Parts: sequence; structure tokens; C-alpha cells
Amino acid sequence: MPPRRNFGTTWWGRAWVDALEQRAKLDPNRLPRGRTYARQGTVSELHVGAGAVTARVRGSRPQPYKVSITMRTFSDGEWDTLLGVVGTQLGHAAALLDGELPGALAEQAREAGADLLPGPGDLRPRCSCPDSANPCKHVAAVYYLVADEVDRDPFTLFLLRGRPRADVLAELRARRSPARGEKPKLPKPSDEGLSARAAYARRPGAIPALPPPPRVAGPPAVLDLDPPPATGWTAAALSVLAADAASLARDLLVGGVTAAELTFEEDLARRAAGRSGAEITTLATAAGVSPKDLARWAESWREAGRGGLAALRESWQPGPGPLSEAQAVLADAGLPGKPKVWRNRLTQGELQLRYGRDARWYRFVRAGTEWRLDGPPSASPVDLAY
Repeated sequence: MPPRRNFGTTWWGRAWVDALEQRAKLDPNRLPRGRTYARQGTVSELHVGAGAVTARVRGSRPQPYKVSITMRTFSDGEWDTLLGVVGTQLGHAAALLDGELPGALAEQAREAGADLLPGPGDLRPRCSCPDSANPCKHVAAVYYLVADEVDRDPFTLFLLRGRPRADVLAELRARRSPARGEKPKLPKPSDEGLSARAAYARRPGAIPALPPPPRVAGPPAVLDLDPPPATGWTAAALSVLAADAASLARDLLVGGVTAAELTFEEDLARRAAGRSGAEITTLATAAGVSPKDLARWAESWREAGRGGLAALRESWQPGPGPLSEAQAVLADAGLPGKPKVWRNRLTQGELQLRYGRDARWYRFVRAGTEWRLDGPPSASPVDLAY
């Protein structure tokens, strides 16, 4: 089983997470579901700009939800305060240029009233999902993934407050320039060019990261003519197969399973996950399964892949250990009532947690007379209890 995904590998990345969970006054009952979503790779197209973050988050619907988050930017006065703090010690700017955020700088900026980290009311999110909670699990997932950007470059915190790296450095240079009326010391002209020592002393720029994998596989080329009638194939059918091959290629690119590893039902659910409505009905009819069942399989596959499909279709007896442990964890979390236990399932009102053969827990919610998978799995049942 892969190690648990953590957020914040540097102290300043962890400081971002701590601010989310403690100082920003976000709903603590909503953050665990977002943390689970972030760990399962549901977030794509994450972009951090001046005072804003945008992303797409895969949920229970075929199209990912659109998430946008604005962060309160600093006023001119706050920027003057912050840049004054940075300029108090030459080591502060040098550390930032080396990709590090000095702890003393962050603390001094906070004490001066220009806190780089989010506080109450600083984050204002929007999501295209129907959940009216603030934050919803999709927004919360993006909050946690921003920690990765902060890890890579502490100037991300400056950008979220409204100014990019280049502007911050330009202002710092201007503050160090000679006062008005003084004649700046200029280097003597030379025809010798740049010395080898000076050239090697230059810090090379960072190697650009590889672009992220495409969010979806591209469409296949259009076939002008149908194959010969004797083959039994049509251009439309071949286009469907080509599109499926492109989807499999993308899955391999991001480390997914290959079609050869899937059972018939799993491969059918995978193919249906990219379709909706009449397309699922057509696929179900061709495969000889119920369209209603295939629609549920497709939804489970979109949420959690083959593990989610197995949790939907299978009931099995894992032994008392995991279930007893889960009951104790839920009791410690202060949840009211005692869940009903049957085989690999814990049911409490409209909520049901199912233990998978992959040693992960899956959250189901009641939908009429059926149970619907609600999001990616987690190693801890308490993450799914809210």
C-alpha cells in the first residue's frame, strides 16, 4: 500500500496547511473530505495567479467542477510594511532567492500586520458544484494542493497577496538604490565582456517542470469512409474504439491500470464512465447488462476506479479487526449513535462506510432505496464520517 500523502514538505508549506486548519477559521468538519479528495488526484489544471487560484476538481459528475478562490490582497500600506520587513536583513531576500522562506521573516511580517498566511475572511471560494457548504470538499481539496505550490516557491505566498516575484524583487532593488540626489556608482565600462568567473557565478534558472498530463484524452481523427461492409465495422464504431485507446494511453501516462488487468465488468464500467445517458444505454444493451446497473457502475468508477466498483458490487467478511477498529475511531470522533455492522459495512442513518479488499474505506450515501458512492476512498474511516 503506498504511503499516506501529506501536504507541506517544507516548513512554509506546512505553515500554509496549519493556517488553513487553525487560523483561517474554516469549517473543520469540511476539511477532512477535501484532504481525502486532494490525496486521490481529483484536482487538475491548478493555477495560482495574483490573489487568485483556479482549478478543476473531479466529482461524481462526468464534467469536473470549476473552483475559483480569491485571497485578500495587500493594500499599498501593507506592502510597504512587508517589504520593509524583508529589507531589514539582507539574509531575508537572499533566502527567498534561494527558494526558502525564513521563519523570522514570516513571524516579523505577521507581527507587523502583513501576514503572508491566510487568516479569517482572507479566502473567498466559489465552486460550480451544488453543495452550498463553505468550503465544499472540492474547494477544500484545492486549498490543500496549494501547499505544493508554496513548497516549490515561497514567492507563491507573495503572489497570493497580490504581487508576483518580479515585482517584489524590483521593489526591493529600488529600496536599496541610492537616495535621490546621490550619484549612483556605475561599473566602469569594459570591452572585455563578462569574465569566466562572473559567468560561472551566475545562478542558472530553474528547469521548467514537465506540463501536466491532459485532463482528458483528445478526440480521434475523423474517418471519411466506412470500412468495407463485409468487415461488419463502421466508421462510428472505429471512432469509439480509437477514443477508448486514447483514454487508455492517458491512463498509462498518469500511472493507471491497463485494460489487460481489468475484468469484463471493470472494463465496461471504465468505458461507461466517459459516457452519459443514451450512450450508456447503448453500451449496456450491447454488453447484455442493465442500463441502470451500468450507470451506477460508471458513477462508482468515476469516483474511485476499480476499488469503488468493487465496494459497490461486493459484500464480504473481512473479520472483526478492521470493523471494530473503525467503530472505535468513529466513537472517538464523537459521532452520535452506534453504527449497524453487516459483513464489510457500517451503516449509520443515511451514511454507510464500506471496507474494501484494498484496506481502504468507501463512503456511501442513501439515494432512495439504493446506496451511492460519494467520493474517493480513505485509509481512515473518520475522514469519511462528515
